[in-house]
Amino acid sequence: MTLSTVRRLALKGALACAFAASAFAATSAGAADAVLRVSAIPDEAPTELQRKFAPLGKYLEAQTGMKVVFTPVSDYAAVVESLATKKIDLAWLGGFTFVQARIRTNGTAIPIVQREEDAKFTSRFITADPAIKTLADLMGKTFAFGAPSSTSGSLMPRFFLLQAGLNPEKDFKNVAFSGAHDATVAFVAAGKAEAGVLNASVWDKLVEQKKVDTDKVRVFATTPPYFDYNWTVRGDLDPALVKKLTDAFLKLDPANPEHKEILGLQRAAKFIPTRKENYDGIEKAAQAAGLLK
Repeated sequence: MTLSTVRRLALKGALACAFAASAFAATSAGAADAVLRVSAIPDEAPTELQRKFAPLGKYLEAQTGMKVVFTPVSDYAAVVESLATKKIDLAWLGGFTFVQARIRTNGTAIPIVQREEDAKFTSRFITADPAIKTLADLMGKTFAFGAPSSTSGSLMPRFFLLQAGLNPEKDFKNVAFSGAHDATVAFVAAGKAEAGVLNASVWDKLVEQKKVDTDKVRVFATTPPYFDYNWTVRGDLDPALVKKLTDAFLKLDPANPEHKEILGLQRAAKFIPTRKENYDGIEKAAQAAGLLK
């Protein structure tokens, strides 16, 4: 073997090593720079959503080794569309929003966990009018739902109103949509609506935080229970990552002080596994209300 041949082979070997090292570095950097994109339906004020998510985001970063970025959106439809167009990877959805996401993604969206409370969720009808004591008393009154695509602020309360023989568009003087649960309370407190409905979890939180005057605004009826919120991933997310995320939620333990803070902000005793079939009843309610074609 000539000296030039030896040099040529040595150069090729060095280049191969350099390429391998570069590829490894790029792969490592890619893993370190990987981003988990998260969003949520805007059922409360954006600042409140950010506050609730911050500790959970840090926890998910530690559990997945990825950077977690939370992106608030302007309306419910934007979350569904972002999930369908792969702009987000993980989303906090209401039951009806999940049904919409399942349809929009051709059945590929996967609900992974729900709060224990979401298996028996309820909505509260509220008023500041002493004359309103039952659902029947809503006849001829002004009324506020939350967002049109809200499960607990619109769809399920509407379903139960229809079952009680009340058609909001025909039997109420006026129907308004506040856009969010906390906004519905503000509507009723300010007299913009004589009654309204919101989810029980947000109502309880507002009462605990003394952000509602219960001497003025009160609950006069509660719906039967139904399935509601869940965390959903887009269908083509890496199965290994889906398992990491699922396990991370299921590992949250109220006996752990850090976990207790996260669970408290999520209004959750604990998270439990969920499945698509849990939301079939909501889909039927949406069809009955004419909200799905």
